[in-house]
Amino acid sequence: MQFPFLTVITFTPIVAAVILLLLPRDKTTLIKLIALIAVLITLVMGIIIFVQYDQSAALADPANQFQFVEQTPWVESLGISYKVGADGINLPMILLTGIVAVGGVMISWGITDRTREFFAFFMLLVAGVYGVFVALDLFLLFFFYELSIFPMYILIATWGSTRKEYAAMKLTLYLLIGSIIALVGILAIYFSATTPDGARTFDLTALKQSNIPIDVARIWFLPIFLGFGVLAGIWPFHSWSPDGHVAAPTAVSMIHAGVLMKLGAYAALRVGVELLPQAAREFLPFIVLLVMVNVVYGAAIAMVQRDFKYVIGFSSVSHMGLVTMGFATMNQVGLNGAVLQMFSHGVMTALFFTIVGLVYDRAHTRDIPQLGGMIKVLPWAAIAFVIGGLVSMGMPGLSGFVAELQIFMGVWVARDVAPWYPIVALVSALGIVLTAAYVLRVAGQVFFGQYDEHRWHDMRPANILDKTTIAMFCVILIAVGVFPLLLMNMINTGTTSLVNLLAGG
Repeated sequence: MQFPFLTVITFTPIVAAVILLLLPRDKTTLIKLIALIAVLITLVMGIIIFVQYDQSAALADPANQFQFVEQTPWVESLGISYKVGADGINLPMILLTGIVAVGGVMISWGITDRTREFFAFFMLLVAGVYGVFVALDLFLLFFFYELSIFPMYILIATWGSTRKEYAAMKLTLYLLIGSIIALVGILAIYFSATTPDGARTFDLTALKQSNIPIDVARIWFLPIFLGFGVLAGIWPFHSWSPDGHVAAPTAVSMIHAGVLMKLGAYAALRVGVELLPQAAREFLPFIVLLVMVNVVYGAAIAMVQRDFKYVIGFSSVSHMGLVTMGFATMNQVGLNGAVLQMFSHGVMTALFFTIVGLVYDRAHTRDIPQLGGMIKVLPWAAIAFVIGGLVSMGMPGLSGFVAELQIFMGVWVARDVAPWYPIVALVSALGIVLTAAYVLRVAGQVFFGQYDEHRWHDMRPANILDKTTIAMFCVILIAVGVFPLLLMNMINTGTTSLVNLLAGG
């Protein structure tokens, strides 16, 4: 019997949350240590399964695509089971979640307001994210998807800033409406799918092999893909995202932009594209026009923002558009780039929000024109922002270049999908130019402008945990850029079966 890695990864944060709520409020150091130990356990477990995953077996036989599988009947009469597994697509996401969660706990070490409750809800948020990534049962996936939304509302409304109640409610309503629409589509699949044994099931692997009527697929693909795509920030359903980013506390912004938006893209891919490949081939060429707007519009709006955090918020909308664009290529190059972009953007955005949090905690303002010369007191933040900015604009040698190059190549060669794909690639390339513009503007005004030492009274250097978080993110972004095969070989094992599925569709 194999060790239940995925169950331990998913439920360790939940156990930690329960323990935290049982501790006295004044044991703040112990509370933070337990939270840190919990996320470190999940990260270590994620690294272990990443290393142990048998890539050769997965490529040789599609039956071996999902490994570390655990399955236990839950509600047998309805075909619901507790089933989890890992493949080349969700393993990088599991690793990403662990990395960002560890960074989020370390950067939140200074939280003093209701520390116990903050870290307990943060643990629940992390558990919900893990649950979606590992789930191989549609009911289980949706259960954890909703679990990840609930803590977001509490965390933003209680510990946030800048119209926090408005942002929390807007985020929750958008995501709940999107998920309810997707749920109806899931139920349509459940009731219409014909499995080999004739039984109804929520098992994802069984549904992939079932016969889903093409009429059902055509009707419900868009509700499912766009319903989950709301969380991925697909235009025009994106407006909740920048407001949520800005209002959330730093650690929640890191999880929100770094991981949670990938949750929407992942669910849209896993449920919409994998289960309904015939409809995906018909509708993704039109969805690519929506996400083209994401890429250019998000970058253009980021360029004119005065609020430091809004710049990063709209930047996330832009870069997540590239992820969905990679899905829409339906070829291996584009899909590989999309999954790598999810990982790269997750780490990059977590780094950006770490830096914004460091500056805001000391300057008590995010107004870019008021800031200046921060490199004098926060050199680590300045250097990290430059590295993150270079990743954002796709500089060679960094992770963003490897991901974005593959996406644009995948779009360019996808003329067989739709004749307008090369035009989409050319228009979307404007996003790279605009990204470079706002990165250079923000870096110049915030970090390299004139420093007024008489204005700032709470300026203090970054502590060891801040520096550790920054260094961890920067090293990962550089390492993946220099040695992309660290992730690409793994991702390739997951996308190979997906491309074959789409070709058959």
